[in-house]
Amino acid sequence: MKRLFSLFNVVSLALLAAAAYAYQEVRRPPETPAPPRLELQEKREVQVRVYYTDPQVQTLKPETRTVQVTNESSGTLAQAALNTWAAGPNTSGVLPVVPKGSEPPKVWLRGVHYYVNLPETYRELRYGTSGERMLLCSLTRTLLEKSGQDVTFLVGGQNADTLGHLDLREPYTRQDCADQ
Repeated sequence: MKRLFSLFNVVSLALLAAAAYAYQEVRRPPETPAPPRLELQEKREVQVRVYYTDPQVQTLKPETRTVQVTNESSGTLAQAALNTWAAGPNTSGVLPVVPKGSEPPKVWLRGVHYYVNLPETYRELRYGTSGERMLLCSLTRTLLEKSGQDVTFLVGGQNADTLGHLDLREPYTRQDCADQ
């Protein structure tokens, strides 16, 4: 009996017990997580002014539209306005600035500065100088209608020097598009 409780046997028995316990823990099915609580946020209707162009592509034409948002933060309203802008006008005699079905730009707000990420497909529109100016100014005037100081444009998520013929290195302000 003296050899039965040797140090080696006691340590081996403890390791065997630990291994059996670990095996039982590993084989136990995981606990079912509690389902997340469904919280519906109520959407509210808000009026936004969106700018399009006249048939001669000379002046901006405003159109007041109703958008649905879950909160009325400036960033949420700006993205909703750009989604509406990309969808095109409802008024006859007013032309959309981008082709129907075009992807709307993404917008971020930092303080009083808007950052607009134009999709890469906007480079391929080949509008010419007046069309490109109308595109950028309609976006600028739409975003700066209620708040904000300037709009910086990115193309495809990257800083871009130009969009066709127009310089994108400096932010656009209300004054840059005042004569439209």
